[in-house]
This record gives sequence, C-alpha cells and structure tokens, in this order.
Amino acid sequence: MNCQDCKLAQKRFQEESALAMAERTIRRLWITILVLIVLMAGMAIGFFVYESQFEDYSEVTEIEADQQGDYNFVSGGDLEYVAEGESQTDD
Repeated sequence: MNCQDCKLAQKRFQEESALAMAERTIRRLWITILVLIVLMAGMAIGFFVYESQFEDYSEVTEIEADQQGDYNFVSGGDLEYVAEGESQTDD
C-alpha cells in the first residue's frame, strides 16, 4: 500500500464521519422542531381549557337622570359613551 492510497482512505473516512455527524445533527434538529410544535399545541390547548372556566356575561341597565348633557356608563371595565337623546344598544 503506498502513501497515496493511505491519504485517499483517510480523506474518505473524514468525509464519511462528517456526513454521519451532519445526519445526526439534522435528526436532532427535526426532533427539536417536533417537540416544540407539540409543546406549542399543548400550551394553546391549556390556555383554552384555562380560559373556559371564566364566563363572559353582560347586562343591560337603563338609567334615567334629570341632568343635561351626555352620559358615560362604565360597565365591566368597558367605557360606553351614549350621547344625549340616544339609547345604549348592543350592535
């Protein structure tokens, strides 16, 4: 076996080991991506399950007042503006 054959064998061995390492790295990246997708879906499902325990409700209240001007009603944290002479309705 001459020196030229040894160099070719060594180069081939290095290329194959680099290719094997790249394949392992790509496989790890795909596994990481799949795990992140599963975690993201789990978080979304968990959020919807957590939020489903709270109920949204609204109530309509009519207020009559003897003052002149516009009226502002605060209900459930939302400020609803009703001009004078108009009624408060849900669109």
